[in-house]
Amino acid sequence: MTRLARIADRVATGSQIVTRRVAARAAAWCARGRRDDLTGWRAALGIVARCVLLLFGAYLLARIVRALPALMWVLSTGWTIAAWRAGQPAPEAPADGSPPPDREAVRALLLEAMGDADAVHLRTVLAHLQEKGHGKGWTVADLRARLEALHIPVQPKVKAPGSKSPTRGVRRADLAPSPAPAEEASPASSTAA
Repeated sequence: MTRLARIADRVATGSQIVTRRVAARAAAWCARGRRDDLTGWRAALGIVARCVLLLFGAYLLARIVRALPALMWVLSTGWTIAAWRAGQPAPEAPADGSPPPDREAVRALLLEAMGDADAVHLRTVLAHLQEKGHGKGWTVADLRARLEALHIPVQPKVKAPGSKSPTRGVRRADLAPSPAPAEEASPASSTAA
């Protein structure tokens, strides 16, 4: 792969990630408009109002760009920078020379940090990693980038036990079980029956 192709691939991958993040944030913002004290269609009026606000904002932005085409340079530069940062590949090997972890090892670590809960915050996972001597100097953003590179979904708003507010984290439901334990479990359950 040529250098130009690697750059284009990184920007394209980053654009997909940024698009998903923006869409998830917009959807979460709209969903927070639902009123729990009302029922029926009245409860959804806040969602509709927020969707209308988003559409109106997109319309205004389009009108402003049509009136000031030079603004498109600023917007496209900002998008490209955000896509470049989001598309940064995970390092192939850690600085200590050990091989990069595979998805199953990371999944097991996440389940260990999760315990009996249905979700875990990334800051809790990072603290768990650092207790075991891994991830020294990492931030939550570094951990999130590495999880996303392993195709482990990171949710923007996760409510974990013992926390007062939702923040970025991983849900147990998003961690697909590995095929090997399922194959091992089926003969054991058939002999038990």
